[in-house]
Amino acid sequence: MNFVIGIILMLVFGANMASNVGIISNPAQDINTMLQHLSLKAPSLDKNVLKLALKAYNKAKIAGLAKKPILTVIDYSKPSSEQRMWVFDLAKDKLLFNTHVAHGKNSGGKVPNHFSNQDSSKETSLGTFVTKDTYIGSNGYSLNLEGLEKGFNDNAFKRRVVVHGSTYMSPDFIKSHGQAGRSWGCPAVAHALAKPIINTIKNGSVLFAYYPDKNYLSASHYL
Repeated sequence: MNFVIGIILMLVFGANMASNVGIISNPAQDINTMLQHLSLKAPSLDKNVLKLALKAYNKAKIAGLAKKPILTVIDYSKPSSEQRMWVFDLAKDKLLFNTHVAHGKNSGGKVPNHFSNQDSSKETSLGTFVTKDTYIGSNGYSLNLEGLEKGFNDNAFKRRVVVHGSTYMSPDFIKSHGQAGRSWGCPAVAHALAKPIINTIKNGSVLFAYYPDKNYLSASHYL
């Protein structure tokens, strides 16, 4: 009888082990698969930037910081007149939003070229963020952000770098001025899109803000 029970346990344990093998995935392979799928949905997003964003999301997920399969990518190497913000649903393999987003007034004109983590700098911060809770402030419905990268964006919450809506991000403003307005460092979006975007990405999604800054790219622990 003990021999039979032992055989049964071995079979059950072996089946569980085989099942677990299927659960443990290859991160590099998964990222490349998602990259191929999502790049088809967002052809204007540089594939190299998207790959870095997926790496950052994956590391945040492994660390238990990413609570939902939503990834926001901002490419600050593009001018503010272009739709340089993308929001993806990774679970459903879908592009949810592609729109304009602001950068800080002290980060540059139409295209930013300087970034900061310092309080009162009115500059944009780079790197990996996780979204937190919402609140109603001077800019209306807004979303708190927590910067995950020390020295690059970990002062975001203290600086009140948040997602919010603004009139200077409306399509009419951008068309008439040839560029979007500038914030005090916040990734502001058009008022009409603020609520749907915030409600989609709030409470534990990842936001990745990119620029080909050599210091950031070489020092980040999320890339």
